[in-house]
Amino acid sequence: MKLFLRQQLARYTDRLAELEFLLSREDIMKDMAQFLTLSREHTEVSAVASRWDRFQRREADNAAATDMLASAAGDADMVAMAQEEIDSANAELLQLEQELQRMLLPKDPDDARNAFVEIRAGTGGDESALFAADLARMYTRYCDSQGWKTEIMSESASELGGYKEVVLQIEGHNVYGALKFESGGHRVQRVPATETQGRIHTSACTVAVLAEPDEAVAIQINPADLRIDTYRASGAGGQHINKTDSAVRITHLPTGIVAECQDGRSQHSNTAQALKVLTARIHEKDRSERAAKDAAERKGLIGTGDRSDRIRTYNFPQGRFTDHRINLTLYKLLNIMEGDLGDVVEALQAYEAAQQLAALEVGLA
Repeated sequence: MKLFLRQQLARYTDRLAELEFLLSREDIMKDMAQFLTLSREHTEVSAVASRWDRFQRREADNAAATDMLASAAGDADMVAMAQEEIDSANAELLQLEQELQRMLLPKDPDDARNAFVEIRAGTGGDESALFAADLARMYTRYCDSQGWKTEIMSESASELGGYKEVVLQIEGHNVYGALKFESGGHRVQRVPATETQGRIHTSACTVAVLAEPDEAVAIQINPADLRIDTYRASGAGGQHINKTDSAVRITHLPTGIVAECQDGRSQHSNTAQALKVLTARIHEKDRSERAAKDAAERKGLIGTGDRSDRIRTYNFPQGRFTDHRINLTLYKLLNIMEGDLGDVVEALQAYEAAQQLAALEVGLA
C-alpha cells in the first residue's frame, strides 16, 4: 500500500480515539445535536479504522508466514502451510486495500439523495420518442430491482406511444449516486417498427439526472422570483385531470428555468411537485457551472456538465451496449433494456473512484 494512503489511514485511528473520548463526556450527552453529529462521524471513522486494523493484522500474518517459509526448507508440510497462509493473506490484503481506497475517497453529499430523471426525445422523430419510452422503462425496471420507488412527475406523449419528454421521480437509498452518470446523450441504432424496408436508423435521446435538494435548499428560492401559471392538463388521466386548470408551470425569472407538473389531482400538489423539480434544476445548473470550471483540470466522463455529448450507443442489430466514456462494451443489450444496469453502474462508479484516487494522490504528493 502506498505511503500516502497509510498516512491517511493513521489519521482515522487517531480521530477514532478522539471521538470515543468526546462521546464519553457528560456535557456532550446533554447537547443532542452535537452528540448526533459526533455519533455519525464515529460510525464512519470506526468503519475505516476497523478495516485498517484488519489490514495491519493480515500484513503481520503475511510477514510471519514469509519468515516461516524461509526457515522451513526441507519440511514439505511447513512449506505448504506457510505458502497457503501467504496466498490467503495476499488475497485478503488486496481486497482490503481496494475497500480502504474507496472509503477514503471524498463523498458527494448529494449521492444519498433522491433524484429526478428527465428523458427527452432528440433527433429521430417518432423513433426517438419510442426510444425515450424504452429508456424510461429501463430505468424503472432497474429501480424496481433496487427497491426504489419510481413515479412519473410529468410526461408529454407522442402519437405512437413514446415520449417527447418524461420526468421520473425516484426515491430510495443512494439513488443519485447510482444514476448520476446517466446524464448525457444516448444514441440508438435499430430498425424502427415503422420501417418497411428493414433499414437501420439512428436516433437519440438526452437524459438528465438531478439530485433532489433538501428543504433547506428549497427555501432559498425567493418567491418574488417565481411566476406560476396554471392551465388545463392534457393527455390521459381521467375526467378530473382534463376538466380543471390544475396543471402548473413555474418559471424562475432570474434564470429562465421552467418546471411543470400535471399528473397530480390538485393544483396545490402539482405546485409542490413542480417546485421540487425547479429547485433540482437550479441546483443542477449551479453544479454544472462548478463542474465546467473544473473540467480543464479533471477531464473525464463525470461532472463536465455537458449533456450534448454522446455517452452511449445501443446497437440492437449487434446486441451491443457501449459506454464511450469508459470504453465499456457489453453484448447483453436486451438484458440491459430490461433494467440489468448493475454492471454498468458499478463500472462507472469504479472509474470515478479511480479518478478521485489519482487526484487525491497528486494532492498529497
